[in-house]
Amino acid sequence: MSLPTKRSSSTTTTSSSSSSSSPLTSPPMKKAKSQSQPDSKNGLFHHHHNSSDNDDDGRRAQPDNLSRKKAQPPQPGKKQFVIKPFKAKPAVPKNLEEETWEILKSAICAIFEKKPVSCVLEELYQAVYNLCVHKMGGSLYQRIEKECERHIAAALQSLVGQSPDLVVFLSLVERCWQDLCAQILMIRDIALYLDRTYVKQTPNVRSLWDMGLQLFRKHLSLSPEVEHKIVTGLLRMIEKERLGEAVARTLINHLTKMFIALGMYWESFEKPFLECSSEFYGTEGVKYMQQSDVPEYLKHVEKRLHEEHERCLLYLDASTRKPLVATAEKQLLELHIPGILDKGFTMLMDGNRIEDLQRMYTLFLRVNALEALKQALSSYIRKTGQKMIMDEEKDKDMVSSLLEFKASLDTIWEESFSKNEAFCITIKDAFEHLINLRQNRPAELIAKFLDEKLRAGNKGTSEEELEGTLDKVLVLFRFIQGKDVFEAFYKKDLAKRLLLGKSASIDAEKSMISKLKTECGSQFTNKLEGMFKDIELSKEINESFRQSSQARTKLPSGIELSVHVLTSGYWPTYTPMDVRLPHELNVYQDIFKEFYLSKYSGRRLMWQNSLGHCVLKAEFPKGRKELAVSLFQTVVLMLFNDAEKLSFQDIKDSTSIEDKELRRTLQSLACGKVRVLQKLPKGRDVEDNDSFTFNDTFTAPLYRIKVNAIQMKETVEENTSTTERVFQDRQYQIDAAIVRIMKTRKLLSHTILITELFQQLKFPIKPADLKKRIESLIDREYLERDKNNPQVYNYLA
Repeated sequence: MSLPTKRSSSTTTTSSSSSSSSPLTSPPMKKAKSQSQPDSKNGLFHHHHNSSDNDDDGRRAQPDNLSRKKAQPPQPGKKQFVIKPFKAKPAVPKNLEEETWEILKSAICAIFEKKPVSCVLEELYQAVYNLCVHKMGGSLYQRIEKECERHIAAALQSLVGQSPDLVVFLSLVERCWQDLCAQILMIRDIALYLDRTYVKQTPNVRSLWDMGLQLFRKHLSLSPEVEHKIVTGLLRMIEKERLGEAVARTLINHLTKMFIALGMYWESFEKPFLECSSEFYGTEGVKYMQQSDVPEYLKHVEKRLHEEHERCLLYLDASTRKPLVATAEKQLLELHIPGILDKGFTMLMDGNRIEDLQRMYTLFLRVNALEALKQALSSYIRKTGQKMIMDEEKDKDMVSSLLEFKASLDTIWEESFSKNEAFCITIKDAFEHLINLRQNRPAELIAKFLDEKLRAGNKGTSEEELEGTLDKVLVLFRFIQGKDVFEAFYKKDLAKRLLLGKSASIDAEKSMISKLKTECGSQFTNKLEGMFKDIELSKEINESFRQSSQARTKLPSGIELSVHVLTSGYWPTYTPMDVRLPHELNVYQDIFKEFYLSKYSGRRLMWQNSLGHCVLKAEFPKGRKELAVSLFQTVVLMLFNDAEKLSFQDIKDSTSIEDKELRRTLQSLACGKVRVLQKLPKGRDVEDNDSFTFNDTFTAPLYRIKVNAIQMKETVEENTSTTERVFQDRQYQIDAAIVRIMKTRKLLSHTILITELFQQLKFPIKPADLKKRIESLIDREYLERDKNNPQVYNYLA
């Protein structure tokens, strides 16, 4: 068996040569490989196979105490590795930290001194890396901080005692700051590994950039002279700019950014800056208020606020804008609100200065002073409107003046006050107050103004313009408290327009009634609508009358008659006036009455002669004319068919017209613009001894001449009668309201009753008048005073 021994020796030698230190630690790899190869010559693998007594896998030949796991023969080509111990840790050179720091220190000094750095930046970065890897980051950080502090302190100290010229000094500070920023950035780039490892891993340690800023702030605070000089210089430059001088805005911007970066902006700069701004604008506000008028002052304030806003965008921190603008607003606006309003508001309103009022509104809105502006507006409306309302000499123009005033206020509200709802309410409240300063009179004048607009003869007014006027007047109507006065006068004037054919447009009349109905309800317009129904019905009655047998057989020739049949409840109450009519007219009236009563039995007709009107054909020496006259004028003129000259008394006896009405009639015929009669002696008033003749010399360019304008004019008695009827109606309404309340409550104190009456009654009334009505009801036994308390009323069923 010498062959296996020889192979073993050979394997051992190979193993020994592979590892000189421990030749026996590794198993003989080549021997294991040779055993795996079948060799028929030496019979090694064959002998191993024959030693098993069982089948090919050899599992049953294993002893019981061995593992049942299948034996794995050595795998061909697989190497077994040897585990070796590590070498000893390399030792750190003794002077590594000091030598490396000297290199870094030299570089830092060169950076601060603006000299070339001797080493390549990659080598410096590697040096920092080496120190950090060997756990020397903390020491390196402290050394860098100390070195930076030395240079920063020296740089700031060099600014002490520098140029007295503030702009030059600020430029030096700017250069110093910019140099520091560049130097700290370069040092941070070199020591970037320190910033990313040691600084991040160690709490309460600033980054190199923040450390540089903190050192600059520390030593700037330790140099109060420098800090004060910087702040003073900045404030002076800003003040110069406010006074109109050109300044270096970039310089201011850089230095304010410096304060922000150092965290000193709010305490060191903003606080004194706001104080100086307040003082500056406080002085300027007082000066400008004395020297300029309000429009110029408001423009100046607007300009200043815009400048301060721009200033914040250009070189101040955004957080300064709010307190800075608030300071300017307070000193220029808020403190001068009363002065601005007293000095210029009335002037702006009188001049209708839309743009200036808009500026005032916008500025007052900024300082929450709109309440003061509203009060000034209310005061102005009441004061200005009071002159229009209380001046009795200008009653004729009151409504048109109020409409113009309201229109101008509406324009100002829309264009100047941004359609602010609160200002709209202020205007309404002020108008309601002033329109009711004179009870009843404005309501009467508004009704007469409408009568003037709706009456025929308004040439050059389109339907659209008329409709617009009605809408404007309706606005004034809303402010009236005594709407019953308006209703009474409007109804009286409407009746005349309808009966005398003087209405400009029936559509416009109906449109106005529709507006009133929308505004006040159907109860307010029932009678007005009834008047229109009567006019329409009268047309049908007249048509029926003309076709009747009575009209065809009995009517006198040469006369045409049209009758308006009025329902007394709808129309104003008219005092009957007696007149001796010509025979032909009496016949006509009798025939119509016979026809009407035969058609409508149970009714009573009463002729209202004062509202009649006629068209007479007159023969003058210089031509034929048609005269549109009233019934009274007709009766007077017809007398001159039989007489050339008549005295006042003769005419009075012949016509039986009431004295005052006759004088008005004669005056209109002989003393007006159209003088169909001549009065002797001449004069404006008709006296008892006057006599009248037919005017043979009368001429006129028109064929039809209107002489009956007198009918449309309101007499003093007519006005008084209308007003008295309103007051009488009010008394009935008060009595009804008292009874209605007491019937519900049975027992009530005087104070509560008066309060409830004020709530229910829709017209202005004085407590004294209410007390009179209560006394009247007590006298008529509707109420009684309580026996235990005279201030309490009991209802009597």
